[in-house]
Amino acid sequence: MTLAWRKSSYSGEGESCVEVAPVSGGVATRDSKNPAGPTLSFELGPWRRFLAGLDDGR
Repeated sequence: MTLAWRKSSYSGEGESCVEVAPVSGGVATRDSKNPAGPTLSFELGPWRRFLAGLDDGR
């Protein structure tokens, strides 16, 4: 399965980024420096709480 990976527009041209891709019921993440390496997947609820924590400065 081919995933639609993307990274933050704030990352510029740097390669030291986390990329994300939507998957069924959640999101997959990977290190942009190692796109063939391992991925981590998160269910949508915990992922949204994680992002909300970033917005809150936690």
